[in-house]
Amino acid sequence: MKKFLLLSALVSSVLLAGQKQYEISPMIGYDLAEGNIGIKHNGHYLGALEVQFNSPNSKISPEFSILYSPKAKYDIGGDTAITRGAFNGVYTFDSIDNLVPFAKAGIGIENVNNETSGNKNGFFLDAGAGLKYFFNDNIALKAEAIYLAKATGIQNKRFDNNLIAMVGLTFAFGETAVQEEPKQEPIKEEPKEEVVAAPVDGDDDNDGILNSKDQCPNTAAGVEVDANGCDNDIDKDGVVNAQDICPNTPLGAQVNDEGCPKEVTLNINFATNSAKIKDSSSTLLDEYAKFLTTYTNYSAHIVGHTDSRGAAAYNKKLSEKRAEAVVQALIARGVDTKQLSWEGMGEEQPIADNKTSEGRSQNRRIEAQLTRH
Repeated sequence: MKKFLLLSALVSSVLLAGQKQYEISPMIGYDLAEGNIGIKHNGHYLGALEVQFNSPNSKISPEFSILYSPKAKYDIGGDTAITRGAFNGVYTFDSIDNLVPFAKAGIGIENVNNETSGNKNGFFLDAGAGLKYFFNDNIALKAEAIYLAKATGIQNKRFDNNLIAMVGLTFAFGETAVQEEPKQEPIKEEPKEEVVAAPVDGDDDNDGILNSKDQCPNTAAGVEVDANGCDNDIDKDGVVNAQDICPNTPLGAQVNDEGCPKEVTLNINFATNSAKIKDSSSTLLDEYAKFLTTYTNYSAHIVGHTDSRGAAAYNKKLSEKRAEAVVQALIARGVDTKQLSWEGMGEEQPIADNKTSEGRSQNRRIEAQLTRH
């Protein structure tokens, strides 16, 4: 229990409300072509399918897309089908409520089914920008504009230009994998030098306790000690060891008169956009439940928090569900329901800057406010 209180006060929770791993976007649009290509009215309609792969550790995601125009008419008569395949890198900006801006650039190849002297097969470079408006976690309205510059087989000294505008729906699914924190090697302590007892009983550490009775013979100068010569308040929380039931609280933590923290941060792991607690948090919940069942004069108020990404209303509900999930997990481990309460604060009480990845990570947390009756 003592190790648990120290651990829970030093770490923050991992509450991910990030983007899905995969996005598939069927689109329709219009291609405004350069006049020298010979397309009638300088344009034609097209359809597209875009597939994007997201990572929680990068703002740039790979995207594969196919654009198909079934019938582009020529000024000279006749028509042709045009098929394009492209590979792009998509940079996703921070969301503004439900809006997610993005920009992209890449390379592709264009196949013209019925070539003319002005419209040939060739490679192209593209760049574009757009917006996604999320109705919920899985469906969004997507709009984008793309500029294409194509070098044809016989016109390598210049590019043919196309401007494409498209709109469609994005279907997002799949959980992104959470990057595990790197393991730190334990710090090796240097072996302590063996102290040879003086033949005459003295007080080597000057704490007022003779060496023969001093169970802590190397107490620092000026530290108040007990009858055994040991630090009378080992965690420096103002509560002497004999009355401290939580003697390992971190330095500076606010404690009650029994030496226990008034508030701790629980490192509870959840699935992305879910209130289901992962199995990796089982041990932490076991230890916290053991404390509450041992000291029934304590109650805990569980509070969920999120970062500012996504809609505020959605973050509020998600934080409430996750706080309630922690409460139910504690009840299942034998904690009396009268000892527990919960609420969700969403993104309302950040403890760090939401503009940085590190700050958002600190804001995604579960807090447990302890009260002694």
